[in-house]
Amino acid sequence: MDVAVVILNWNGKAMLERYLPGVVESAAAFGGGDSGHAAFVVVADNGSTDGSQAWMEAHYPQVRLLEFDQNYGFTGGYNRALQEIEADYYVLLNSDVDTPKGWLDPLFDFMEEHPEAGICQPKLCAEADHGRFEYAGAAGGFIDRYGYPFCRGRILSMIEHDTGQYDEPMEVFWASGACMMIRSGLYHHLGGLDESFFAHMEEIDLCWRAHLLGYQVWCIPASTVYHVGGGTLPNDSPRKLYFNYRNNLLMLWKNLPSDNRGRIRTRMWLDRASAAIYLLTGRWKSLAAVRRAHRDFRKMRDELEVSPFEEGREFEGYYPRSIVLDFFRSRKRLKFSDLDF
Repeated sequence: MDVAVVILNWNGKAMLERYLPGVVESAAAFGGGDSGHAAFVVVADNGSTDGSQAWMEAHYPQVRLLEFDQNYGFTGGYNRALQEIEADYYVLLNSDVDTPKGWLDPLFDFMEEHPEAGICQPKLCAEADHGRFEYAGAAGGFIDRYGYPFCRGRILSMIEHDTGQYDEPMEVFWASGACMMIRSGLYHHLGGLDESFFAHMEEIDLCWRAHLLGYQVWCIPASTVYHVGGGTLPNDSPRKLYFNYRNNLLMLWKNLPSDNRGRIRTRMWLDRASAAIYLLTGRWKSLAAVRRAHRDFRKMRDELEVSPFEEGREFEGYYPRSIVLDFFRSRKRLKFSDLDF
């Protein structure tokens, strides 16, 4: 069984210099080196202009380098890369992730022992503070009834310290694209990541589609990695806000059963409430991002490939309340362990 650890790089030479050595070392040690299983590393370059390719060729000629002519985004970059890579499992790994010794084996062992699992992730903690969860994945992801994502260990802006409270493996709704293992056959059967998303929310959409095929998604905290996060776009970037608002609506439109789409209208009103706050606080670019996201959602929705739902089947696996309202009612102190699913 082969595992391909695939790093998508765009102008991330500094991150490759810092973290690629550990990835290569851990891949070489995978399975104890004599288990009959092998892991190898591939770097797919999304048209970088910072000298990443030359650095790779000079320092890691043994690592396969795929070079693309432009930035195809997270979705297009990975789809192009994984079409060229043969392996039983893929690991999508951000370039800014510190991978300690032995991180890969628990993920692989779990997938081998649980054929019902199609996707899994490790526990993600912050590279700057190993005792704190990382925003983009923590100990596994969920969504509420209106599509707002949150994590076991991170609800909106509330990020918990890791005291071992979420160290049990758990089935989750989505796994973080910062570090995700997926069966290669499932990835290709799903058609890969939805390239209309370009970036942001694409891993939630992918996991949702896997659920609709009957696969499970898990977090395996026996594996822990440390993520820098926010390396491409800061959290308050209007461009990032645009993708998050637009892609969340696209995801709901694709994957909700048609008789549940009234939730999308509610979600759009909640977005407008956010836009009103941007207006009142003078955040004009953020306001424009919400308006543009809604406009483009309306343009794009009818061209999307909608996920098939059995007649009468309910949307499952979500938090049945509004995580946003519950968060503010708690005065921003809400933790995952406080939730009642």
